[in-house]
Amino acid sequence: MPVQVLHAAILPDPLRAALGAAVDQINALVLGKSREVRLAFATLLAGGHLLVEDLPGLGKTTLARALAATLGLDFQRMQFTSDLLPSDILGVSIFDPNAREFRFHAGPVFTQLLLADEINRAPPRTQSALLEAMAEHQVTVDGVGHGLPQPFFVIATQNPVDLAGTFPLPDSQLDRFLLRVRLGYPDAASEREMLSGSDRREMIAQAMPKLSTEDVLALRAAVARVHASEALIAYVQGLLGESRRHRGVRVGLSPRAGLALLQGARALALIDGRTHALPEDVQALFVEVAAHRLVPEAEADSRDALAASILKSVAVD
Repeated sequence: MPVQVLHAAILPDPLRAALGAAVDQINALVLGKSREVRLAFATLLAGGHLLVEDLPGLGKTTLARALAATLGLDFQRMQFTSDLLPSDILGVSIFDPNAREFRFHAGPVFTQLLLADEINRAPPRTQSALLEAMAEHQVTVDGVGHGLPQPFFVIATQNPVDLAGTFPLPDSQLDRFLLRVRLGYPDAASEREMLSGSDRREMIAQAMPKLSTEDVLALRAAVARVHASEALIAYVQGLLGESRRHRGVRVGLSPRAGLALLQGARALALIDGRTHALPEDVQALFVEVAAHRLVPEAEADSRDALAASILKSVAVD
């Protein structure tokens, strides 16, 4: 017997309206990127982290600042450089001579939305300092664990790896990002509006929050209540299996990637006002979830092209 999905609304009407207003405001601040904005929201609501890869000047920082302003989240920006140390991110214990004890001084990672700008300009040791924070929502310094504020959301920007002064992110670090997106150049109409309109930074500074911290946490909890049918789970499993035997792929997708696909699909369904996820939700974000996790047999092969080929190879039953 098929599972019956409750038709009662998962979200109360005021919260649903606030979510719609938040998405609209981001689209007004980040012009011509409605798909990427939708995927960024899905990443946040799914409890994941977002990697934005593109050339400088295409709106990566604008997207992060617009999200923080619209969601009313505490925001910190860190510029990753070749001399950045892990303690510069996490914090450090300093001896207090008056109290005769070491006291922990928190680093910028103790925020709700962290923009790790140009993350691949930092050496691997510093990049890895974010691993525990992104996976466990805590950091350990001198053997003591320190919990991070909730929600905790990392948006990392990355320059293409063929630019000078970059360190490719290791696969273990890439796997911590639920999605990787590229913004690309704006369309002609959006670029014209940006050139002739108000400064984006001033608009973001004047933007009023449309959601609160409590709203974001409630939306994250609601994502878990979005139904994923057995047929949808079988479809995701089929994609995982195909990725492991697909021509040109040396290392396919892990079960964690499958969980990311399902959670992201649930988040998209919630944004669209549905109580159940569809194969179209999985398809809408498959390349962004899968490409950065695939390891091609030939280094020159495009991960995006491989992910798109895998998606085309698996039919929906």
